[in-house]
Amino acid sequence: MTNWRSVLGNITTDLQSRLAAAHREVGAVLDHDPLQVVIYRGYGTAERAFITGRVLEDEGAKSTATDSRWRNLINALKRLESDAVPNAMVRISFAGAKQDVVSDGEGYFSAWLAPTAAAKSRNLWHTVEAELLQSHRPDSEPVRGSGEILVPPSSAEFAVVSDIDDTVIQTGATDLVRMARATLFENARTRLPFPGVAAFYRALQNGAHGSALNPIFYVSSSPWNLYDLLTEFMQLQEIPLGPLMLRDWDFTLQRPRHGPHKLGAISQIMDLYPDLSVILIGDSGQEDPEIYSEVVARYPKRILATYIRNVTSNPERSAAIRSLAEEVVRAGSTLILADDTMAAARHAAENGWIASGSLAAISSEKSKEEAGKAGTPIDEPSTQPAPVAPTVVVDAAPTGDGGNR
Repeated sequence: MTNWRSVLGNITTDLQSRLAAAHREVGAVLDHDPLQVVIYRGYGTAERAFITGRVLEDEGAKSTATDSRWRNLINALKRLESDAVPNAMVRISFAGAKQDVVSDGEGYFSAWLAPTAAAKSRNLWHTVEAELLQSHRPDSEPVRGSGEILVPPSSAEFAVVSDIDDTVIQTGATDLVRMARATLFENARTRLPFPGVAAFYRALQNGAHGSALNPIFYVSSSPWNLYDLLTEFMQLQEIPLGPLMLRDWDFTLQRPRHGPHKLGAISQIMDLYPDLSVILIGDSGQEDPEIYSEVVARYPKRILATYIRNVTSNPERSAAIRSLAEEVVRAGSTLILADDTMAAARHAAENGWIASGSLAAISSEKSKEEAGKAGTPIDEPSTQPAPVAPTVVVDAAPTGDGGNR
């Protein structure tokens, strides 16, 4: 006997496929949003550079200081729905090298290029160009894009690898409803950093003597669709820019798996810069302590310190992180769990990774932001200060050598 459920399922699947194909065909005729080639901030060395980007339609999801929550919602949906251009031929040009690549089914492309022209050793950022070789539309103008590639200068003392959500920007990632509200109803001008983060990251980039230009990499499970929002947020808050390693992730109520993506991205950075020690920064809300503990184990003696922002009040979680910290110490590194930016900043100053004079600026910025200068986080109207969790420091012997182990 024929299984009617199976037959009905096959018919439904076929109908959905036909409707999707029809939608694409109609969209190709009626949708006149301009095409764009987006080059995400990448990174490399004098010998090779990793370049990634996407070909998609420009939905015009730009924020302004006067945007309402309704306008923010419209822009958020535009970002999350973004119309990608698959199988597009793109020519990438960087430092004298050229390479043609084809975008995948979601419009993404990536490539390693070997520069043929020497990069200026004192510049942190270098320009990459891209051109869409196939118009995809008759009588269209040439579609070009440009971006930047980070090449650590010879003055760099160490690198920083940082999470973003609930580490730099207040997201509420441990609460899916709050995270969804922040993503859908806020924009780059209304989202808030954690107090003191911008000044602390500037101090880390400047290093002990103020001129190191230490590279900062941001590894997050946020979707690439939020790239422009996160970049604008960092610029507005004067947080040092760096390559963003995000992921292709549809906005759903399912929690993504962070480990494979973050471990892969961090490992690629560690392998590309074997002579740079690294400071890891994350939060306790997701998997950062576990992921960073694995990084410390894989790259012994390379991790100067692991700073974890405490965003949970669960004592079992704190105990688990404390246990991971013991493993970190046995591998010759340090882990600090605290919800106060100053705890990490003081530790960095004591070890000679930032200038001790920068502590006053970090403290001042933190105090101003805590006093309400930066606004009030979404859905948290209370003016009462949150209780400060005790700082947990599990430390190997401090080196005080400015980053050289």
